[in-house]
Amino acid sequence: MTETLEFAVKLARQAGELLLGHFTLSGTHAHLKEDRSVVTEADIAADRLIANAIHSTYPEDGLLSEELYNVSPLEKKAVWVIDPLDGTTNFSLGLPIWGISIARLVDGFPALGVLYFPTLGELYTAQSGLGASLNGTPIHAAGSPSNPTATFFACCSRTHRRYQINIPYKTRILGSAAYNLCAVARGMAIVGFEATVKLWDIAAGWLLIHEAGGVIETFEGQQPFPLSAGKDYSRQSFPVLSGATTELVALARSQIIPK
Repeated sequence: MTETLEFAVKLARQAGELLLGHFTLSGTHAHLKEDRSVVTEADIAADRLIANAIHSTYPEDGLLSEELYNVSPLEKKAVWVIDPLDGTTNFSLGLPIWGISIARLVDGFPALGVLYFPTLGELYTAQSGLGASLNGTPIHAAGSPSNPTATFFACCSRTHRRYQINIPYKTRILGSAAYNLCAVARGMAIVGFEATVKLWDIAAGWLLIHEAGGVIETFEGQQPFPLSAGKDYSRQSFPVLSGATTELVALARSQIIPK
């Protein structure tokens, strides 16, 4: 494990401890943001913890995060892209699928990714060219299933409101875009589709899926990488489609029709 990855893993665990201190099965008060997503005090606290550590340890690097740093920095070779709490609605309702997503981009593309889900005890890591792992064990996206009932299609709650779906697998809405990507990367889900995700939702998971041998691509619109300097990423969604193979992604694409 490289020094930078060790730092990111330690930071994800620290943020996880902070968030667990706010998490209760009875739920946590949340506020609606302008884009209709939700935020809690825990999101802000975790964002500050992560940002302060990055600024202190990597002062030359830039930072993008969901809550505090929405505009891509200028003239930075390396930029950290952070979602301090992915799955905030789950978190606020006392549901256990939520986590921290940390990516480091070099020259505009993901080079390192860490995704940590404290209540599940799952730590996903990836480095460009070095593979992907879950709790230190290598993971791989699944091949074409012989039994369609043995896997599932992972999507977000907005998917069926915006698209007509005819994919021949069970559908599961897990409540965390980052975890949906992890499910594809580890071979648990065969295909995943996220209709309205932002850059910080997908940066680490994008690399994780690639390094696990899977496929992830934009469904429509602008490509998320490389980063655009000076851009406000709070205003840009990147619908993404992911899957175990190119053929499965192509099949899924043909069966997802905008309404």
